[in-house]
Amino acid sequence: MNEDLRLALLRADPRLSRFDPLPRIIAYDDFDNGPQGWTSLVGNYEGSLNTMLPEYRGLRGPMLSNVTVWDTGTDGSMMGNYAMKLATRPEAGSLAVAIKRLTFRQLGPVRLEAYFTFKPEASELRLSETDVRAFGVLFDLQDIDNGDRAAERVMPHVRYLNALNGEHVGKWQFKSKREAFADIGGSGKTKSHFHLAPEGWEDIPGANQLLCYNEIATKQNWYYLRLDFDLSTWGFGTLQCNNRVYDLASINPMRMPAMANLWCMLNTVFFVETDIDKRAFLYLDSILLSGDWG
Repeated sequence: MNEDLRLALLRADPRLSRFDPLPRIIAYDDFDNGPQGWTSLVGNYEGSLNTMLPEYRGLRGPMLSNVTVWDTGTDGSMMGNYAMKLATRPEAGSLAVAIKRLTFRQLGPVRLEAYFTFKPEASELRLSETDVRAFGVLFDLQDIDNGDRAAERVMPHVRYLNALNGEHVGKWQFKSKREAFADIGGSGKTKSHFHLAPEGWEDIPGANQLLCYNEIATKQNWYYLRLDFDLSTWGFGTLQCNNRVYDLASINPMRMPAMANLWCMLNTVFFVETDIDKRAFLYLDSILLSGDWG
């Protein structure tokens, strides 16, 4: 398709014109249409649920929400009635995680875009801007052995550290160090590691950012997020949040040996973490995953 025509068609569609996708749209998730394949991240187990690593047992999964708050009523999502909501437990350090499990057709650039907002539970009549610790996004990828390089599992992690121990931080971070593997069961097919552990996060150079945080705990403003990654080089591209664009070419994703049965994996993940004994919420209005291949 002629590039000018492709762009004209995108810009004529109000659902897609607010995104900047690569030429091939892999998935477009508007949560007015349901969960769209997003589900809970469940720890690996074999033979018994008791074989799951303890850190995975408390993860909360996604739900649909019409963003109802106690004072103004139902807000709805940014462009519709429903958003995908992640809500942690009311325990400091608790995580809520949503995952969409896909596979890729061809190695090449991929781009993940979303419109989102985050808030703590409005259980107090105060702003509460430091109650959410962090929110983030990651890919979970695995190559095939194609002769040019050995197969690997690669997990690019990025998060916005909003606050830590009650102090505002406001910076983007990445994670390249992985936790030790644990064998699950006795078949040799299943391993596990808690890649969202609080240890090992590093600052992205120069990636401090102030985000709009409105004056009371029930107000939310929506933000734009974009993360680029190249499957052919296993390298980061750029990260964009609202008006700030960060070059991530100098940072490394989490890498590990390939695992059995995960060939061509292209999983996408969003998560949120609370900093205090109060639930933290991440809302996603819509998500678009795109790629570029011949």
